[in-house]
Amino acid sequence: MKRVLFVCSQNRLRSPTAEQVFADWPGIETSSAGLNHDAENPLTPDLLRWADLVFVMEPAHRRKLSGRFRSALDGARVICLGIPDDYAYMAPELIELLRRKVSPHLQA
Repeated sequence: MKRVLFVCSQNRLRSPTAEQVFADWPGIETSSAGLNHDAENPLTPDLLRWADLVFVMEPAHRRKLSGRFRSALDGARVICLGIPDDYAYMAPELIELLRRKVSPHLQA
């Protein structure tokens, strides 16, 4: 079972949408978190250690992640999706974008 973590700033729109969209994907377990201290589910070193694959939404998230959590990444693969904070939770456009950008990385 591959453990996949989706990360954005607040964990309110993009990353929880991604978590839901891929929750039933065969062979993976999903979670999501936010990099900001006031995020719905703030990112922790333990959550990063849990993950086999980490998706961040923007390049700024990758920089923050590397700066604050470098030791917890411990070789986990980090992929930047390049999805701006322009979408509502579970917006059809966001779901389509996530499917298009994430799915190729989840193929067995």
